[in-house]
Amino acid sequence: MGSQGFGHDLDAINKLSKEIKEVHELGVQVCLVTGGGNIFRGASASATGFERASNDYIGMLATVMNALTLQNSLDKMGLPSRVLSAIPMVTICETYIRRRAIRHLEKGRVVICAAGTGNPFFTTDTAATLRAVEMGCDVVFKGTQVSGVYSSDPKYNKDARKYKKISYTDLLSQDLKIIDASAVSMARENSIPIIVFAINKEKITDLVKGHGDYTEISN
Repeated sequence: MGSQGFGHDLDAINKLSKEIKEVHELGVQVCLVTGGGNIFRGASASATGFERASNDYIGMLATVMNALTLQNSLDKMGLPSRVLSAIPMVTICETYIRRRAIRHLEKGRVVICAAGTGNPFFTTDTAATLRAVEMGCDVVFKGTQVSGVYSSDPKYNKDARKYKKISYTDLLSQDLKIIDASAVSMARENSIPIIVFAINKEKITDLVKGHGDYTEISN
């Protein structure tokens, strides 16, 4: 979405694509999970009385649109990528199959996972952690609007304390809302650290190298 209030900001997409390419050139295998909030937010629609499951499916379709947009941007930069959707859409992209996704990574392609988990009532946070567990990923990077995990929402509380590191258990016990509890629980069970960072401020290349401003959720 970038600086726009809705839809796609091509400058923001191209900037993100360049960073993904830089990470790929470091020899890092990259698997992406796209959200859909720039197009449709199911939770907001549900709050107005719309039926939740249907809203979630609409949101999944939004993530496919974002995935195809990102794939197009990566292709223009000469970086091969594949979109794999949890909901079959064989006319426009491949269906997610674990072994197929791993094979794409082995061939040097960026894998873009779309349509969340393919089920309503699960967010893309949970989808990202699920794919990370399935595919044996070393770490999950969650790009968001804030620079890490805070004791409370920094948008409303200027005295909110930022954590450089926090355990899965502490995050859950304090009910911090930066990432879904189901995603954190799954990461804890499989010992996969989660790095939370501001996607509009930090370079992903720096984060992969351990630099920058972020919060690490781990054991």
